[in-house]
Amino acid sequence: MKNEFKNLIVTGGKKISIKDAKTDYTGGYNKEKAKDALVKSKIEVSQLQEKFYASGTHSLLIIFQAMDAAGKDSAIEHVMSGLNPQGCQVFSFKVPTAEEYEHDFLWRHYKALPERGRIGIHNRSHYENVLVCKVHPEYILSENIPNYSKLENIDKRFWKQRYQSIRSFEEHLVANGTAILKFFLNVSKDEQKQRFLDRIEDPAKNWKFSSGDIKERALWDDYMKAYEEAINETATKDSPWYIIPADKKWFARLAISEIIEDKLRSLNLEFPVLGEEEQVKLNETKLALLAE
Repeated sequence: MKNEFKNLIVTGGKKISIKDAKTDYTGGYNKEKAKDALVKSKIEVSQLQEKFYASGTHSLLIIFQAMDAAGKDSAIEHVMSGLNPQGCQVFSFKVPTAEEYEHDFLWRHYKALPERGRIGIHNRSHYENVLVCKVHPEYILSENIPNYSKLENIDKRFWKQRYQSIRSFEEHLVANGTAILKFFLNVSKDEQKQRFLDRIEDPAKNWKFSSGDIKERALWDDYMKAYEEAINETATKDSPWYIIPADKKWFARLAISEIIEDKLRSLNLEFPVLGEEEQVKLNETKLALLAE
């Protein structure tokens, strides 16, 4: 991985502080240089995806988490635009349905996992259960978990168990061939404010704005604390978090693409090699076609 992106990774051990993570870091790139680099990286990712799909031995789960207006949707759109849609799937998780509330909190996310050879993108994810639910613990009551029918029951022990469930879930996935990349798009409060204003002032962007976004913005500090704890509790070497500076969308897109490229390359995948019997059949088919 290039040096300018290495400082974005969190693999556990040493605790990180969200307030110490820069939101405007650009790694020495300017906008034009980053755009050129992104084009090259997308080509590399596309070529690596072909081997990834053909090999059928691994799957890749990419998780995007962020505050509103941090640029998750646009990052997915720009970075993934060069991928073959046959080998890629995107899920955007909203409020759980009645059916989903009848199962454990990981159920709907497990159902959305990518098959071998495919890249799965989760726009929000199982981490909402330790982020928005941490800020709004009343949402936990809808899960009807035994012994957690009252807010006062949702204590430190509950959250400790939930982080453990997530770590075990991801450890299981990695052990069975799913590589995991977790991106937290770290936008500043000032930049979020400007993007909200842009959405309000531009009629074409009005649909992106919700009055509920302002209510959640008022809880900014609570969310930052929840993100910091979630990252520190669940970052591991095999399932790392990447804290992506998101004030400059052009840098965030480049960083994400380069990290995905690096992960795919690290798998050292090759196109499948046909066995001797299949090679014979292939040559016979070639001769038959040439003889037509």
